[in-house]
Amino acid sequence: MSEEMLIRYCAPTLAGIKTASLFTCPSDSKEELREQIRSANRQLLPRGIRLLPLRQQSGHALIYMYRPKRLERDLASQKAEAILARAHYPAGNPQRRLAELSLRLRQSHEFPHEIGLFLGYPPDDVEGFIENRAKAFKCPGYWKVYGDEEKAKAQFHAISICTACYCRCYIHGMSLEKLAVREKAS
Repeated sequence: MSEEMLIRYCAPTLAGIKTASLFTCPSDSKEELREQIRSANRQLLPRGIRLLPLRQQSGHALIYMYRPKRLERDLASQKAEAILARAHYPAGNPQRRLAELSLRLRQSHEFPHEIGLFLGYPPDDVEGFIENRAKAFKCPGYWKVYGDEEKAKAQFHAISICTACYCRCYIHGMSLEKLAVREKAS
């Protein structure tokens, strides 16, 4: 897992415009992956960002980069709470919910639809995706939109611009640590 990979797939999370990002990377050694994650977390934790392996199998790992404070806020919304309760997630603690998500990912090859809540997608869009079985959406983008289409399109544009900008900055020598925006005090 290289810095380039983290920047390419997680730029919006690094920039603070998205709660979390998820990507797959090659991984033959669990110990090597753990060390890479420890090393990245040493740089990122002071900025309010954390990396977590959610699943590792068949020479690949599913890596989750997130902002714990934002995740806690996102999952505490009334609609997110209701969606997670219907899916039988433990109440309250985001870390317990992440552990449950990781367990579900390890037990199945499919992604649980509520994963969108853990990525910072609007609860209306996650609920719409679940209820409509991924059909009848208003527009596609980084996720399928069922709620506020204009707001989602603006977010999609910001994510695209951010990713392109961060990739250019990295190519021109900026490090992961410098590109990771510090979490704002609440």
